[in-house]
Amino acid sequence: MRHFDRLSVSAEVHAALAAGRAVVALESSLIAQGLPPPHNLEAARMAEEAVRGAGAVPATIAVEDGRLLVGAESAILERLADPERGPAKAASRDLGVLLATGRLAATTVSATLRIAHLAGIRVLATGGIGGVHRGAAASFDVSSDIEELAVTPLAVVCSGAKSILDLPATLELLETRRVPVIGLRVGELPAFYSATSGLALTHRVESADEAAAVVDLHLRLPGAGGLLFVQPPPAELAIAGDEVDGWIAEALRAAAAAGVTAGRVTPFVLGRMATSSGGRTLRTNIGLIVNNARVAAEVAVALSGR
Repeated sequence: MRHFDRLSVSAEVHAALAAGRAVVALESSLIAQGLPPPHNLEAARMAEEAVRGAGAVPATIAVEDGRLLVGAESAILERLADPERGPAKAASRDLGVLLATGRLAATTVSATLRIAHLAGIRVLATGGIGGVHRGAAASFDVSSDIEELAVTPLAVVCSGAKSILDLPATLELLETRRVPVIGLRVGELPAFYSATSGLALTHRVESADEAAAVVDLHLRLPGAGGLLFVQPPPAELAIAGDEVDGWIAEALRAAAAAGVTAGRVTPFVLGRMATSSGGRTLRTNIGLIVNNARVAAEVAVALSGR
């Protein structure tokens, strides 16, 4: 654990790290910005339970009252889930300002990566990372998740990048930034809601033990950054890609018409897609978040034994 006087680690997480037990970091932006109430709080608690069920300790990360919280207590999760509280959305670039102002904030993948690394955690679970947005050649809209992954030595388990993004460009940029993308029992990049994207991966592993061996050696390399493990959503929840593409196109048109820009695009589009799909995308999103948390815990448990 690295010393930083604004880092507040829960007693449970601190004890687990001190004993060399498995800990999984969980981002909190899915609570405040990613999912609607009451599903946001339910999904966060289900993810924590999935981590515990696989033998690891969950560490949901957030920011409040000038502190970086690692292992946020239930009351914090409830405040993040309440739209009336207006929690900020924290990327890694925002942390200094949010600490200074004392605001309540939910952490995106980039902020969660940085805080988890400060705490000495090696595995993080999320639904999907941010990446290169469609039309980024003109807008330069690229998520800081990729840049943080490139420099922060942590393993992330997810279902690829969110399907509203430019997936080929995102995969290409991850390669450029030296972030290995490794399939968990799959040979191509999942498309978040869909099992397949048609984008082949260079590497794959077949088990949590194999994944842990990769993480162990990768993180011991001098100057190593992060690495990304990807798996599709549970088969019973996966949605055909052509259906998803239609909902995305409609949602992006609606966002443009409403003047939605920058960091507000993703939550707007996800909400619109949930409505257009009759709740199917929401159910898939929750299912893959929980499944990724469980598998991340399996990797963390295997890693703790090395």
